[in-house]
Amino acid sequence: MNLRLQNLRRLLSEHGLDAILVSAASNRRYLSGFTGSAGFLLISQTEAILATDFRYTEQARAQAPDFRIVRIKGELDWFPGTVSEIGVKAIGFESDDLAVTGYRHLVHVGRKLAPKSRPRLIETRGIVESLRALKDEGEMRLIEEAARFADAAIERARSVVQPNMTERQLAWELERFLREKGSEALPFEIIVASGPNGARPHARPSERVIGEGEPVVIDLCARIDGYCSDITRTISLGKPSEMMTRISNIVRRAQVAAIEGIAPGMSGAEADHLARQVIDDAGHGEEFGHGLGHGVGLDVHEEPRLGPKSEDILAPGMVFTIEPGIYIEGWGGVRIEDMVLLGQKGPKVLTRAKRLEHEEAR
Repeated sequence: MNLRLQNLRRLLSEHGLDAILVSAASNRRYLSGFTGSAGFLLISQTEAILATDFRYTEQARAQAPDFRIVRIKGELDWFPGTVSEIGVKAIGFESDDLAVTGYRHLVHVGRKLAPKSRPRLIETRGIVESLRALKDEGEMRLIEEAARFADAAIERARSVVQPNMTERQLAWELERFLREKGSEALPFEIIVASGPNGARPHARPSERVIGEGEPVVIDLCARIDGYCSDITRTISLGKPSEMMTRISNIVRRAQVAAIEGIAPGMSGAEADHLARQVIDDAGHGEEFGHGLGHGVGLDVHEEPRLGPKSEDILAPGMVFTIEPGIYIEGWGGVRIEDMVLLGQKGPKVLTRAKRLEHEEAR
């Protein structure tokens, strides 16, 4: 945590800030270790303060021993006095997290200070998130464990899917498997989308009965000590159809092109193009409507972003997904998603579950 605070303080200086008010839950946890659902961090060059209410003060002392704990009665009642005490003038706030009403309340309580003592509130975006994008060894151990859970759940899906099973039944079987194995609450609802439902990338499980030979898109995750995994496979009940085999081969070739071509220093848009070009050349460019991938860590979707317009620069230590897909209305979809760790020489694949229902594409 001390190293994380040092890195944050360096960024505060670069952004001309005296302090930052951290409200996003994942950022609070990353910087302090505190897992409570309510509270703020106020971090300056010399102070690290965690403000939370009576429900969490004991927990905060145990989880964030390097922080000064401030017990609060109202959401921001503590703010004016603490700001006056530590004497900061330029305070950043997380504009992607703090709602308009929260910002207005922040301005209101700030006016309780004398005019000369009132801080300037400065909108910031992505400061802590940029630190979180680079994973340390402890984070990687947890992510790799979560990836093993996800692999096991995919293999479970292949072993239990059977005639007359609905999407919702299969999704519940996989969620129960992950929780009984030891996963924390899942970061998102498991996607099981069979046949035409698979044409919707974020379809929710329904009472539709899974049919023989049709594509079944399964997108699932696990969470270990806060850290997530993310994997998608497209399986079939029985022998896959010729259409599914053809589309799966295209998607897999696109994924391989990205895995083999991504390198440090590349932008998210350049990485996306590696896979998109393969799908375009196969005549399905209009049916690949989302970005190639996203970072994974304390949140299942975080920096970096890999997509047609992404300017994020990929760097060693980043963990992200590579998940091309083709979605055909009225027929279904195929998506193959793996998590990778970017190293100096390229990506290392973290998720290992079988990718195709037939021989691997070359």
